[in-house]
Amino acid sequence: MKNVLIFGASGHGSVVLDCLERSNDYRVVGFIDSFKKKGTKNNGYEVLGTEYDLRYITERYNVHAGVIAIGDNWERQKMAERIVKISPDFDFINVIHSSAILGKDVILGKGIIVLPGVIVNANSRIGDHCMLNTRASLGHDGIMDSFSSLAPGVCTGGYLKLGRGSAISLGTLVIQNISIGSESVIGAGSLVLKNIPDQVLAFGSPAEVIRRRQKGEVYLTGPRSLQPTLFKMEYTGS
Repeated sequence: MKNVLIFGASGHGSVVLDCLERSNDYRVVGFIDSFKKKGTKNNGYEVLGTEYDLRYITERYNVHAGVIAIGDNWERQKMAERIVKISPDFDFINVIHSSAILGKDVILGKGIIVLPGVIVNANSRIGDHCMLNTRASLGHDGIMDSFSSLAPGVCTGGYLKLGRGSAISLGTLVIQNISIGSESVIGAGSLVLKNIPDQVLAFGSPAEVIRRRQKGEVYLTGPRSLQPTLFKMEYTGS
């Protein structure tokens, strides 16, 4: 069995841990976390330090592989960049739950997380460090660029093109032949019937562009007091 680390000791890290414990290929050594104190326990596994301790940890525990269990696409990308800079030879593994179904001729990058009940249909391509959450479905010939994600319950038709760093949120439906640009977010429960450009927030049934997004803008968490004003802002197209 190959020793591995999980980067991120929060809820998403616990879900990834569950997937890895079902595998006969990997042995989880512990967590790496930027915010939790060294020695903290998560589901019985210890936080061994931060990514800046990686060189010591890889030597101390003989572990040179792992996966980034961070839900936010931008933060996952920044973590990947830091890891590669600190440890250029670090090996990113794919974590695929035993209940997931991958169709014929699916092409996978590295560092991908595929959670319970996911279906990836034939001829799809998934880039590095993508995340397909619980019971998400990627239609045939779909393309997910690196660091993009499908939230739980997302269903997409065939020939989706999802741009780098973009996220389709909880329970969204996307018809076939849709292109979504890079670093865009589709709000939860939306119905996407037309193409969505780069770096915007789109929401609704049918989904419409609400406003532009700033690079690296948080979308999974944030002050609830700000949320109503976000959806009132008009998109100017500039």
